[in-house]
Parts: sequence; C-alpha cells; structure tokens
Amino acid sequence: MESPQTEIGPSAVPTHVAIIMDGNGRWARSRGLPRIAGHRRGADAVRRTLEASADLGISYLTLFGFSSENWKRPADEVEDLMGLLRRYIRSEIAELHEANVRVRVIGDRQALAPDIVSLIEGAEDRTKDNTGLNLIVALSYGARQEIVSAARHVAAEAKSGRLDPADITDKLIGQHLTTPDIPDPDLLIRTSGEQRLSNFLLWQSAYTEFLFMDVLWPDFGREHLEQALAEYGRRERRYGACVG
Repeated sequence: MESPQTEIGPSAVPTHVAIIMDGNGRWARSRGLPRIAGHRRGADAVRRTLEASADLGISYLTLFGFSSENWKRPADEVEDLMGLLRRYIRSEIAELHEANVRVRVIGDRQALAPDIVSLIEGAEDRTKDNTGLNLIVALSYGARQEIVSAARHVAAEAKSGRLDPADITDKLIGQHLTTPDIPDPDLLIRTSGEQRLSNFLLWQSAYTEFLFMDVLWPDFGREHLEQALAEYGRRERRYGACVG
C-alpha cells in the first residue's frame, strides 16, 4: 500500500537540498547482513531520491557519498565501496544523461583510484550541458580540508602581490571553494537520527536549515523527502535578521 503523498506548496521547494546519507551499516547489521549489503540498498535509495527530487522541482541535490575520514574504515569495506562506486557510475550514467541530469563531483580526487577519476570525468563531461537536476556527489570530501585549500590559494595570491589582504571577503573565499557556481544549500537532511554535520559543507551551510530524520538511508524514499520539504516550508528563514 502506497504512503499518502504530502502536500508540497511551491514555497516549500528549496533550490538546493543536501543529504548526509547515514545508516547503511546499521541497516545491514540489524538484518544480520554484511555492511556492503547496506551500501547496495543505499544505492537504491539514491535512485529514488534523484527521481523524487526532479519530480518535486529541486534544482540542486548534493549527496555526501564518501568523506575524507571514511578512508580510515577497514580496507575491505573501502574496497567494496569503491567497487560499488565504479558499478554505479557505469550502470547509471546513461540513464542520468537521458533524464537531463548534470553530474558533478566535489572532493579530493587525488585520493581516488585513477580509473574512478576517469569514470567521474567522463560522467561530468557527458552531462555538462544538461539543464535538469544538478547532482553533486561529495567523494573523498572534507569541509575543513576544502576551506584550508581555499585559504592557501588566497594566501598565495596575497603573498605574490596579486591580492590586497584588505580585499579578502567571504565572497572571495567562496570563489575558491569546490562549489563556486553552486548556490548554498537551503535544506540539509541527515538520516539515521544522528545530529551532526560530520565535516560536510561547513562554509556553505552557514544559513542552511537542518533536519535530522530517524529513517536509515536504505529505507529513505519519496515520502521522507516530501516530509522534509513540508517541514522546510513551515520554517521562517531569517538569515540573521530580526523579523516581527
């Protein structure tokens, strides 16, 4: 039996939704399955969420796929995740392209295997002219590292004399991040009930609305996204201003 759809008004549809996809391991453990089984089911949730996001009119969807800290996980789990990533890109890119989705990846590509980097570059190049949903996947990504890298670039410009330190602004720093042409997230969702950012989009989330949901990522579906958008639509975004 299908869940009843939540009414979503136009004002409740954010331009940019970011999601920390958490709970794959717990989903698998609760069923006596290996962790990779949870990751595979998590890939199904990605497909559902992409389709629902496009249907609901979301323009940008950023998914936290693999953090810079995830490299510390057991080697066999990391290997399984990288294998799943390879298969996902190979099997899904044609369908994503057909659906007019533009794919972009942010994060430290130097830490990824060369064949994965090649697959990513191929996916980005193939979909670069698409005008539908913008899918941004964070792989080997850490927000602190991203900010440090931006600071180094700005410092180098100042040291060389090309930049007056007095001209350094938050806008300038933002231009040196991995998301210079992507609007900041309006809504950030984390599944599994955990309530932390885990080094994800720290700079970009300065005025983002946060929503922590108890559902494990492999069980996440359209109804959960609709619930999140309905909650977002009930909030009043003030951006630091006093209203009323």
